Amino acid sequence: MRHDRVSGERKLGDIVYDEVFALIANGEFAENARLPSETELGRRFGASRPVVREALARLRDDGLIQSRQGSGSYVTRKPDANVFRFVEIGSVSDIQRCYDFRIGFEAGAAGLAATAWQAEEMAELEAAAADLEKGLTGGQLAVEADARFHRAVARATRNSYYISVQQSLDANIRFGMNLSRNLSLLRPAARSMQVQREHAQILDAIRNRDSKAASEAMARHIRNARHRMFEGADNDPA
Repeated sequence: MRHDRVSGERKLGDIVYDEVFALIANGEFAENARLPSETELGRRFGASRPVVREALARLRDDGLIQSRQGSGSYVTRKPDANVFRFVEIGSVSDIQRCYDFRIGFEAGAAGLAATAWQAEEMAELEAAAADLEKGLTGGQLAVEADARFHRAVARATRNSYYISVQQSLDANIRFGMNLSRNLSLLRPAARSMQVQREHAQILDAIRNRDSKAASEAMARHIRNARHRMFEGADNDPA
């Protein structure tokens, strides 16, 4: 995966985020347990309280912890420790930041695609969606079909800026998809069925030229993909 880092150095806030994420995932910070104070975490990781506070805010945004006024921060959800079978600890915050960007960017692309597509782009979208459904139903990773679907959405905008940015993100997107699919193989089939439904909703909205619905469906899909990647298997639907 390509990392967007300045001079190869990672932000200290990212490091604290990744380390606390890992400690929650491996059970050292158990579900419902109170985290050490900001001061204690700062000492442990050699970081200032503002840096720790930033990392904790991101963990709250990801639904892993919650703050209780006057009491501190508590673990609310344990992410799947299997994630570290496929990525290094230091990659987690990069993956999250990519998802953050994709939510807004690809939602915008889907909305524009709904108004701009022509027959050739719709044919490409439908072919990629069909290949994705076939692959997931057959228990395959189907990363190529999934990446092709997202590229087709960008091309359907008929806007060179959306197309070029989507291409520049391709390696990062594929990395996240590979991770998500490998984790999905360890989980119930309902996970793959949900992914199929989300892509179908995006396709239907674009086909119907419903810009608002297409944008919302894409944003929802990427938010859900981000959540699915890091939630524990115990949170899977039956």
